[in-house]
Amino acid sequence: MRLARLFLLLVAAAAAHAQQAPSRTTKYQQARAIRADKPPVIDGADTDDVWTRASANSDFLEFQPTEGKAARFKTEFKVAYDDRNLYVFIRAFDPHPDSIMTALTRRDVRGPSDQLKVMIDSYNDKRSGFEFAVNPNGVKRDYAMYNDNSEDQAWDGVWNASTKIDSLGWTAEYQIPFSQLRYANASEHVFGFAIWRDIERFKERTSWPLYRSSQAGMSSQMGELEGIRDITPFHRLEVVPYAVAKNVSVAKTAASASESPWGRSQQGSVGADVKYGITPNLTLDATVNPDFGQVEADPSVVNLTAFESFFQERRPFFVEGTGLYNFGINCSIVTCNSEGLFYSRRIGRSPQLFNRYADAASPNASPILGAGKLTGRVGNGFSVGVLEAVTGRVEGMLGRTTEPKTSYTVLRAQQDLRDGQTSVGVIATGVNRALDQWSDAYLRRDAYVVGSSLTHRWSRSRYELTANASRSVVNGSRQSVFSTQTNSVHLYQQADAGQVLDSTRTSLTGDEEQITFGKFGGNMIHFQSAYDRRSAGYEINDLGYLRRANQQTFNNWMQFAFRTPTSVYRSMTANINAWEYWTISGLQIEQAVNTNWHVNLQNNMWVHFGGTINKLGSTYSDNAARGGPAVRIMPQYNYNVGWQGDDRRHVVPMLFVNAGNSDGGRSHYLDISPELQLVPMSQLQFDITGDWYVNHDHTQWFGNFQGAGLTHYSFARLEQHTRSLGVRVSYTASPTLSLQVYTAPFVSRGQYSAVRELSADPRSMNYDSQFIAYTPPAGTSLGFDVLQLRSTSLVRWEFRPGSTLFAVWTHGRDGYDPAFSERGLRADYNDLFALHPNNTFLLKMAYWLN
Repeated sequence: MRLARLFLLLVAAAAAHAQQAPSRTTKYQQARAIRADKPPVIDGADTDDVWTRASANSDFLEFQPTEGKAARFKTEFKVAYDDRNLYVFIRAFDPHPDSIMTALTRRDVRGPSDQLKVMIDSYNDKRSGFEFAVNPNGVKRDYAMYNDNSEDQAWDGVWNASTKIDSLGWTAEYQIPFSQLRYANASEHVFGFAIWRDIERFKERTSWPLYRSSQAGMSSQMGELEGIRDITPFHRLEVVPYAVAKNVSVAKTAASASESPWGRSQQGSVGADVKYGITPNLTLDATVNPDFGQVEADPSVVNLTAFESFFQERRPFFVEGTGLYNFGINCSIVTCNSEGLFYSRRIGRSPQLFNRYADAASPNASPILGAGKLTGRVGNGFSVGVLEAVTGRVEGMLGRTTEPKTSYTVLRAQQDLRDGQTSVGVIATGVNRALDQWSDAYLRRDAYVVGSSLTHRWSRSRYELTANASRSVVNGSRQSVFSTQTNSVHLYQQADAGQVLDSTRTSLTGDEEQITFGKFGGNMIHFQSAYDRRSAGYEINDLGYLRRANQQTFNNWMQFAFRTPTSVYRSMTANINAWEYWTISGLQIEQAVNTNWHVNLQNNMWVHFGGTINKLGSTYSDNAARGGPAVRIMPQYNYNVGWQGDDRRHVVPMLFVNAGNSDGGRSHYLDISPELQLVPMSQLQFDITGDWYVNHDHTQWFGNFQGAGLTHYSFARLEQHTRSLGVRVSYTASPTLSLQVYTAPFVSRGQYSAVRELSADPRSMNYDSQFIAYTPPAGTSLGFDVLQLRSTSLVRWEFRPGSTLFAVWTHGRDGYDPAFSERGLRADYNDLFALHPNNTFLLKMAYWLN
């Protein structure tokens, strides 16, 4: 909290001296907006007076599939404004209006349809902006842009558009309130501006000005919109109060033999989201007592690795506008395991001590009491961000703490130079927990990370150099820091790791550095090389995501992009990759080469194929034994092939197959994933995905057992079969009213056999010499059976702009048996549907006040 207050004072000082328009440049294609004496009627027609006076711009060129080719059909646009809104009228000429492709989907879902998109960089900083897209049915999609080429799909602006198909083609008329944009406080404005058009039946895309896919960046390629003068600098205030009524399944703490152990609980809550424009370019977003009941549950997984599973963030507050807070580590083109300093899923996480102190009736999520984000640009290219969130204490059995009250802080600043071609950034994160007698021995008291970054592009953004560094420190009791040293991220206890395990430590520090160099512009050849290093004590998992410390990586990527269509393909890319990983002490843990090919055929089908050879030379796994000695790994071979049908059709089949083998052929796997998309009518769509995974792993870690003063690091052969199915039904009655039903049964069962332990020579080149026979303790489970069902039914009605009513039914079933059972597919699903259902019914109404 002290860090946040100091940072806010610095931001306020910068804002007081930096309210000025960005520096003017004239090297971009330009359009001009005129002032509207009377607002046009947003009806998709250009009959208003302002459109008869506005000049038309029509210099569109194709950028996909052929960059720079003359557009097949003419497109023109006009722009106007008044004190409160920006207006855009676009006419998309088409000699065959009956062939224009349409799709009625819910907001932010792209169907197989034509599309017009307005792109606005209201700061004109060549790094950020907003996108407003609409199809002929009036379905809206919008994004916020950041870092020149990244899109925030969760951003939802409040704006209006109307479309119309007529004898000349189709039109779109936009009304975009200035309150939804961010801009400098100045008398005259120059916005970055672009228009994109998609002609779906030909899979062609045109733009004004020409967007070059052979050149890095999106915002930096926009043209300029001139003529905007004397608009009101909004100090906007938007409040979205909401009320939630919820009926949930709950476990009874005590029930007689004749009673059901489950009951129902009626719950209600209120909260609010607030958006306040402190200045025209600095916005505060806050949420109080949020409820994310409309968000889909995470997919089912069975994690048998040494690493924590990563799940995508889906909660709107933490998705929207968080691009500035991204600070990835070891994130290159070749590999990006989502590792970074800010992983918002830590906020409101499942209680970390749930398995120690909780029972079935205990809460399984940490309540978010409140959260706020302050983001914006307070000067020429200077971006700032402050995020603060507080979660409440969670109790388990007998009032014991399963998650303490915790505060989370993220501070971010970035300065863009040279029209965004160079940027320098800093970040700081902090986590503070109110520990007590139940949690002090198991959780870290506080955790802090500071970092800095540099990005430098030159030669028309063709070449890019990046560098970043960060340092971490965590503090806590001796027990909690000892647990940190010995967890799967650090493994200080490993005898040959070269690290010193210290049971008296009450803090742990570490650092990370990365440098990359690449070429991303140009017509055909792109490449990148990246080196990353993180020390053994580096720890960011309190608010970030880190799979492992004690690692060095060197990744190399080269791409050949064939963008000129031929008689066979529309486009084709081929990637050739190579990478090596070591520990800090120099133990090689990966050495691999890989290639992937992606071909878009002339009939718009896709073909994908590739292969990987890993664990070349003398490579070892330092975490296979979960703290035991490093084990020599034999070469691994992986193959993949995929095929996708033409997504313009009513029936779109897809098939992806992955296979591989290792351990000299002793281990092998096969993963088959068919998919089918059915669109029987414009407003109805079925998406069916399946997955069948068969894994025969001869070197699966089984467990570490103590006996006779020794630790037995045991492994076994695992025979695992996993089957999952996902069915999604989407029905859109109108662009503002939709129904979505999603259900995903999941079954995974495995059986262990041939249990053995590491021998005295786990680094032997002879696989069989790495192990000796071992009998696990009596009663040790030799299998598992996991059954899960996740289902969500959601009705979404946007009854007025920015105001939404949600009706949600979530349904779940969970079962786990620590014993393997041999049975068929039908028996698996019979057992799944025999499990007790966990049903939640929710009504949520959010009302937008501006």
